[in-house]
Amino acid sequence: MPINGTQDSDGGAQPRRGRKPAEGRPVVDRAFALLNTFDSDHRALSLAGLARRSDIPRSSALRLARTLVRLGALERLDDGRYVVGLRLLETASLAPRGHGLRSVAMPFMEDLFHVTRQHVLLAVREQQEAVLVERLSALDASPVQYRVGGRLPLTSTGAGLVLLAYAPAPVQDHAIAVYEPGEGHDDIVTSADLRRMLAEVRRGDHAYARQSRPWPRSTVAAPVRDGHEVVAALSVVAPSTGFAEAGFGPAVRATARAISRRLEEEGQRAARPGGTHAAP
Repeated sequence: MPINGTQDSDGGAQPRRGRKPAEGRPVVDRAFALLNTFDSDHRALSLAGLARRSDIPRSSALRLARTLVRLGALERLDDGRYVVGLRLLETASLAPRGHGLRSVAMPFMEDLFHVTRQHVLLAVREQQEAVLVERLSALDASPVQYRVGGRLPLTSTGAGLVLLAYAPAPVQDHAIAVYEPGEGHDDIVTSADLRRMLAEVRRGDHAYARQSRPWPRSTVAAPVRDGHEVVAALSVVAPSTGFAEAGFGPAVRATARAISRRLEEEGQRAARPGGTHAAP
């Protein structure tokens, strides 16, 4: 993510004058800082962009970039800019909370998608954010900014609210303490509203919320469990008009329960002698 400072031509931030470069950081930390400069708005970056957005001196950024290219984590285009390499995709596909969960959930998500013909999302929690691991969207569905692998604040999506409601108490307390008006759904204006909403999610075992910006949309989400632990959240996002009448809520809750049962079955199968474990 960009750091504080002035913007460069690649959309990155220049280090403040007089600030000593972070040469003392471990090389792994600097490598990840370089990789984290890429996002949906910066898919290709020059060496200068990498250095400025990561706050790494240009010479060090060049050495790291060359090593990452050699390992396949980055690729270098003909014009000299760098992009994320396929090796990272190969590695990420092995993540049990990503590909493993997705492989179990996908058949059920496809059924839900055919019923709703809207956006069907599957997300997991990573610290204070929700990470989208799968999305199915109809061609004529209203536009959304969500992308697979993208991160979202827990308070800005129905799936995020479910994940936050079942997160450890310190995570919830932090989100409530730092909440600012306008960051979440129309029904969540204050920190007290957020606390009340999380309690309602736990009581009803699902979240329903609506947003009027940037376009009127509503969402319903339900927890996906592996045993007793909430490991993900499934949601449908659709235009607010006619949302309640469409019956999305029961469909989402039923689908989430079906995924949960399959995860539990996979876990029991893996626990047997000689069993295999393809899902988390």
